[in-house]
Amino acid sequence: MAEKTTEERKDENTIYVGNKPPMSYVLAVVTQLNTNDSDEAIIKARGRAISRAVDAAEITRNRFVTDAKVKDIKIGTETITNEDGRTSNVSSIEICLTTKNKSK
Repeated sequence: MAEKTTEERKDENTIYVGNKPPMSYVLAVVTQLNTNDSDEAIIKARGRAISRAVDAAEITRNRFVTDAKVKDIKIGTETITNEDGRTSNVSSIEICLTTKNKSK
């Protein structure tokens, strides 16, 4: 079996948050973290969905996968062009949860 590249693995581990209730994304994150070959889940959201992404990450950590840690949080701004040709800036967030045991 060929080894997957880091980019392919990251894309498989990504959950994109939209307009569904936070528990829908919690289920996706828990499923991702419980698969045998994955110990990491990345939650991505833009604009108004950011609060749902944070809710999903916190519900996952506090209720379902209590050993999960926030490995990294990236925030940024993306420029989006709408149908009229106007551009607008939209905030984005990427939350990386991991279940790896960090032994020092």
